[in-house]
Amino acid sequence: MTRAQRLLQFWKLLNDPSRYFSLAFLTFGGFISGIVFWGAFNTALEITNTETFCIGCHEMRENVYQELRSTIHYSNRSGVRATCPDCHVPHNWTDKIARKMAATKEVWGKVFGTIGTREKFENKRLELAKHEWARFKANDSLECRNCHAFNFMDITLQSPRAADHHQRLLGTGKKTCIDCHKGIAHNLPDMAGVKGWN
Repeated sequence: MTRAQRLLQFWKLLNDPSRYFSLAFLTFGGFISGIVFWGAFNTALEITNTETFCIGCHEMRENVYQELRSTIHYSNRSGVRATCPDCHVPHNWTDKIARKMAATKEVWGKVFGTIGTREKFENKRLELAKHEWARFKANDSLECRNCHAFNFMDITLQSPRAADHHQRLLGTGKKTCIDCHKGIAHNLPDMAGVKGWN
């Protein structure tokens, strides 16, 4: 079979109808459908990655968001503000998808009112915090490092204690941000009885 015959046979395959539509129509339709799906998926992903979405439920709006508003991450002299996704959702796509999939458990909690009242929230605060601290520890405080890069810190402008700790622990990779900065943007849970907490 010559090259021209193979091309003609391929063209015929593309133009021959399936039961109702040609293969070319189905391929083109699948391509367009894929673009529409991908666009809708990414749009939904970005909508769920906003502070407005995060504080859309009263559990977050009335608890941790109110705490955030009194910290330097919310209001400061430079006007740079961290929003919920900046600290709780990784920026690169694959890690973001993994975090979004893990966050589906939060929908379950919302439906069943796991932290629906202030009292329930306070009772679960330590457990919730431990989950976040473990996640930060596992990814070397990646979300912190998206804004705070050790290589660009001016140690001379830090307090002597902070400069010492940053150079000795953070600069050598012995510790990560969350090891020392728990409670930086939200109130700490009751840490009584937590091993290693002083």
